Amino acid sequence: MPLLRIALREFADFENAMAAQIKAFCAQRSDVAIEAVPLDLDRLHRAVFAGGLADGDWDLAMLITDWLPDAIGKGLLEKLNPYMAAAPLRDWPQGWSRSLAGPLDFDGNLYCIPYHDGPECLIYRRDLFEAPGERAAFEKAFGYALRPPRTWQEFEDVARFFTRPEQGLHGTVFACYPDGHNTLYDYTLQVWSRGGELHDDSGQPTFASPHAEAALDFYRRIARDARCCHPGSVGFDSVASGSAFLDGSVAMMVNWFGFASRADRAGGALAGRVGLAPIPCDPQRKPVSLSAFWNIGIGAGSRHKQLAYDFLRFLAEPEMDRVVIQHGAVGVRLSSWRDAEVQSAVPAFRKIEEISAGARCLPRSAALPAFAQIVDGVIRTALESDEPSAAILKRADEQARARNVHFGSR
Repeated sequence: MPLLRIALREFADFENAMAAQIKAFCAQRSDVAIEAVPLDLDRLHRAVFAGGLADGDWDLAMLITDWLPDAIGKGLLEKLNPYMAAAPLRDWPQGWSRSLAGPLDFDGNLYCIPYHDGPECLIYRRDLFEAPGERAAFEKAFGYALRPPRTWQEFEDVARFFTRPEQGLHGTVFACYPDGHNTLYDYTLQVWSRGGELHDDSGQPTFASPHAEAALDFYRRIARDARCCHPGSVGFDSVASGSAFLDGSVAMMVNWFGFASRADRAGGALAGRVGLAPIPCDPQRKPVSLSAFWNIGIGAGSRHKQLAYDFLRFLAEPEMDRVVIQHGAVGVRLSSWRDAEVQSAVPAFRKIEEISAGARCLPRSAALPAFAQIVDGVIRTALESDEPSAAILKRADEQARARNVHFGSR
């Protein structure tokens, strides 16, 4: 009996959804065995890039969009076009948002399918923001009406107002753990929301810029200040920070849509008490969001490629996408987002299409992992020292040039 091995991102919602999908597939294909192995980010990265996909140790793997250019450039993923020509995915690509299908198109070639979406947004406790007593106290303290913050100054005001350690409540939370993802996403949003970019027109990283300096000054100040930010932020990844919000100890956060959907799920402690809003930005600027999502692809060294594609095609079916949502993760089909039962059970899904439409993606380049490592160092230094942000960012620019980190011309 052939065995398909899947390198899976370690996360309870992914694990539970995948277990249900495997059970459903094997009920139709009793001649197949499938093993999904949950791995933390470091081990998953090694599974993808340290030979596991190339030599057949893994038949399939979950990959974040950040990893795709490097994995494709190294020939680690099987091209899906020939399989799709023989047995297309139902409704591809029109059944998915352009924000999902577009980033997976590599010069007309497809190497993976979306599995879990989650653009970044502002997630807040409506019960706190709409309470008459809170609204009156905030306006008295700050001179303007309490609302989901539209600027970073308003964000700081609101965070300070709601921080009440004696009540177990913190104004906000960040995911500062330097794992090549969390700090990269936070840094990017802070820079973009101020009108900056990660690189210039030639593709050269632009750490030493006024926008980046303002972004780093703000981020380090808020993340280190227990008077407005959860004190665990420095060691939190996105899952831990999202969990802090889910347990009711955080008033608002900028995080992935998936945490809003989990909080808003019928029967949950925060059901009906969660709101979504655009990410704060500089005055006179339009809000910006970030999209980075999880996909599943076939290893180039798999000895069961047709069977692996059969399973991928099965995962892409509308019924299987709804299984993802049923187990707490975020499905990727438009039909799931628009489903009346889904929106009734998880009202946050009424907003996901709007949020996704304007979300930007990170630069699609094999240089991104090296860039992310430099960002990790920038944030770690900023949080652990009082060195001026300008000096930290100038050194980051020098590191990027020394390591030949370059995104290519626009």
